Amino acid sequence: MLDATVLIIDDDDDILLSARLFLKQQVKQVITCKSPKEINVLLSKNEVDIILLDMNYQKGASDGREGLYWLEHILSIDKDYVVILMTAFGNVELAVKAIKKGATDFILKPWENEKLFATISAASKLRESTRKVKKLEKIHSSLQKDLTRGFENIVGQADSIKHLQATLVKVAPTDANVLILGENGTGKQVFAYEIHGNSQRKNQVFMHVDLGSLNENLFESELFGYAKGAFTDAKEDKPGRFELADGGTIFLDEIGNLTLPLQAKLLSVLQNRTVTRLGESKERKVNVRLITATNMPLNEMVAKNTFRQDLLFRINTVELLLPPLRKRGTDILLLANHFMQVFSSKYHKEIRKLSHKTEDVLLNYKWPGNVRELQHVLERAVIMSDGNEISEDDLQLSPQRFAQNNSMPDEMALEDMEKMMVQKAIDKHKGNISRAAAELGLTRAALYRRIEKFGI
Repeated sequence: MLDATVLIIDDDDDILLSARLFLKQQVKQVITCKSPKEINVLLSKNEVDIILLDMNYQKGASDGREGLYWLEHILSIDKDYVVILMTAFGNVELAVKAIKKGATDFILKPWENEKLFATISAASKLRESTRKVKKLEKIHSSLQKDLTRGFENIVGQADSIKHLQATLVKVAPTDANVLILGENGTGKQVFAYEIHGNSQRKNQVFMHVDLGSLNENLFESELFGYAKGAFTDAKEDKPGRFELADGGTIFLDEIGNLTLPLQAKLLSVLQNRTVTRLGESKERKVNVRLITATNMPLNEMVAKNTFRQDLLFRINTVELLLPPLRKRGTDILLLANHFMQVFSSKYHKEIRKLSHKTEDVLLNYKWPGNVRELQHVLERAVIMSDGNEISEDDLQLSPQRFAQNNSMPDEMALEDMEKMMVQKAIDKHKGNISRAAAELGLTRAALYRRIEKFGI
């Protein structure tokens, strides 16, 4: 049986009955209707693969003009629809005209069942091939940035990191939902990609979605897609991130920033494993592995009714807590040497080591920006270095930040520390949001949300 939905449009009840009785044994679903005026409603409610379209509907008509009109109408909705025209009047010129206008095939009535099935089978293969090509094009367009960047492997020998790596060995091959917690810059995306890279889905898409940078009004269209005409700028159908990630892994970063209404919409998709594009009513099945991340205290948010408990249960089958860099001891030097080698190669320099003084400075700094800050500091140091080693001066670490960081309690709550870091960055840059966001490794939108959250 073909995994296809066939829509048959003909004003002859006998034709509809005959086609339905035969095709229901050959395809997944058969939908019939007598009038082409129902096309818009049927296509908006069903995911149709193949359309069998009669060419004449008015009594006595035989020129096929109606069929050509409705063919153009269907293809204006989606040019990738597979349309097979049917007529009782054999006309080579008409068949050629129909093919030129975009019809996939042409079949005469009454048909032989074997011929009808062969035509439907070929059309089904064409539809599937077109879908795959279209999906690859959308994936390439949406993921060009991620596909061209290199993901770092997990670097570290601290006990906490070894424990996390042991957990990844058990979790990665499964399809369990994973929630990654940790401060900004601790490497949540690196861990998410490591899970994907060691999973059964490693050869499929890894879709990273930064929920913190998504405008609330764009949430549904970005994640679930939209149909042509759903809103003013919707000039063509567009699949959402969930559809593009079908078969692979979707990583929803900064999930703690979602409002309660958006949490409800996300929960519905996760429970039903289906998405509905804006402007449509039909559901599309999606098969994705879910990984989420946040630096926010979700359990406290559940207690305050700002995060749904049922959504938390859904996303944290396995929970990973990444340690801040200041608690990873000599991993700071391992990471610093790793970044030094990466950026020395990138900038064509022959820097071989960190000076002893530099190592002491790195170990004594508290790293409020964690691994991301260390990475940026080492990139700058490599660029500024004139010799074959990184000196203390090359790091360009602010003495004020040392003093402030040394007074910061290690056990400070994540939320309190985040508020302090946001306030410091804003004060330092005298209210310049762009510069403060860049220092914190956030988008402007994400920083504005934190300002509102903390009442700064």
